[in-house]
Amino acid sequence: MDPRRNPFAPGAGIPPPELAGRHDLIERGAVALDRIRARAAARSLIFYGLRGVGKTVLLNRIRTDAEGRGILAARVEAPEERSLPALLAPSLRALLTRLSRGAAAKAAARRALRALSGFATALKLEYEDLQIGLEFDPEPGLADSGDLETDLTALLATVGTAAAERDAAVVLFIDELQYVREEQLAALIGALHSASQDLLPITMMAAGLPQLVGQAGRAKSYAERLFEFVPMDRLDPAAAEAALCVPAGKSNVTFDDAAISEILAQTFGYPYFLQEWGKHSWNLADRSPIKGNDARRATVQALAELDASFFRVRFDRLTPSEKRYLRAMAELGPGSHRSGNIADRLGRRVTAVAPVRSTLIAKGMIYSPAHGDTAFTVPLFDGFMKRTIPEWN
Repeated sequence: MDPRRNPFAPGAGIPPPELAGRHDLIERGAVALDRIRARAAARSLIFYGLRGVGKTVLLNRIRTDAEGRGILAARVEAPEERSLPALLAPSLRALLTRLSRGAAAKAAARRALRALSGFATALKLEYEDLQIGLEFDPEPGLADSGDLETDLTALLATVGTAAAERDAAVVLFIDELQYVREEQLAALIGALHSASQDLLPITMMAAGLPQLVGQAGRAKSYAERLFEFVPMDRLDPAAAEAALCVPAGKSNVTFDDAAISEILAQTFGYPYFLQEWGKHSWNLADRSPIKGNDARRATVQALAELDASFFRVRFDRLTPSEKRYLRAMAELGPGSHRSGNIADRLGRRVTAVAPVRSTLIAKGMIYSPAHGDTAFTVPLFDGFMKRTIPEWN
């Protein structure tokens, strides 16, 4: 069929044509943010789950809806090896510039900009990647002590005060939060906790890999009382079928039962993979309905494309010892495995391979669903490892 009319949209953070199975989460996020804007007590949300479950898409959807209701959003993605101050400062500067345009709140917003200037000046020696141009002189004694948690608390308090004077709210939307170092995450959680105690309309909504829950708990023991940690998983069969059939149906295209069964069996209901299989099934089919044979041929093409991009970009970041560790995991099959069993496959002691395991967790390749267990953060990665390194000994 005509690829120009193909409705499916695989890609990092690209919204699917049908956001199936997530409407309750969208509403929960909207309720929390509206309550915080009204200066009522509420816990904001932190979404966590494996790669490909749609965390970024959901976070972006909630942000877009919030902006449509007049909420001010600072959008941040936390890459590895970047400091939290360097990530926050440019977004807050842009947000405060917008906030200062209204005459009623200009003084408060300008004070927040001076706080940001003091924050950046005091911390740029410690965080060398913190580079930002500011036209306001710092206010002595405001967010300029050089202690991250103290200064971030003062900064977010001034930002929240400026938002309150405009009957607005400020939300930090942070993706890949697991890459923020724990001591910096502790400072951020502490600053937001202080703002919430004063019912200031400023909060964070975030997303990350499963290890984020433990990181936040270690950073601040009260994190689970400040935020609601929401697990995201693959779609149930009804929602997965809707993700395929609703977009196609808008073009009067259907999937037969055999095609749906094949796609759901291969993708396990993960939203990203549903888009990949949907795209290839559409392009390979001659006409509607898309048949089981079309879906089986799509499996070959989808896996080849995933191997060349989605999986490959992660594989290429690994050292030889890290690749060998993951290949040993793959040999044990999908799912979670005891660290001791992986070490046995490698012919090593658990303590000898523990540093490799720790590095892979830091890189976001694996996580520990329970003490002593290890699992891939990327679904279907075990199959990729076997295809890429077929010989194992």
